Amino acid sequence: QVQLVESGGGLVQAGDSLRLSCTPSRRTLSRYMGWFRQAPGKEREFVAAINWSGGSTRYADSVKGRSTISRDNAKNTVYLQMSSLKPEDTAVYYCAAYPDSGGFTTTPRSWGQGTQVTVSS
Repeated sequence: QVQLVESGGGLVQAGDSLRLSCTPSRRTLSRYMGWFRQAPGKEREFVAAINWSGGSTRYADSVKGRSTISRDNAKNTVYLQMSSLKPEDTAVYYCAAYPDSGGFTTTPRSWGQGTQVTVSS
């Protein structure tokens, strides 16, 4: 199982921007990578996903227009750039690797440990 390591979380104010990073510890990124988040008392929810080339992306409506998922395969890293952050964006953000055969429609097969993002009002 791929181990994914997230970084970049922290405490920010509403309206600020933040960039999260994710890299696998032992192998290359999967063809399809994603970000999810889980707020206190809520279920984990999808945030964004990207394919290998970066030419296909998906976003949750809640972050569309405020977030950009990207990847640098040479650096073996996937990013989530978030701007105009709101207190409701407060959550633990998880990086996820999808199965190569299924794409965005399948359940991720690997997860990171998560990075906390807290947005104060």
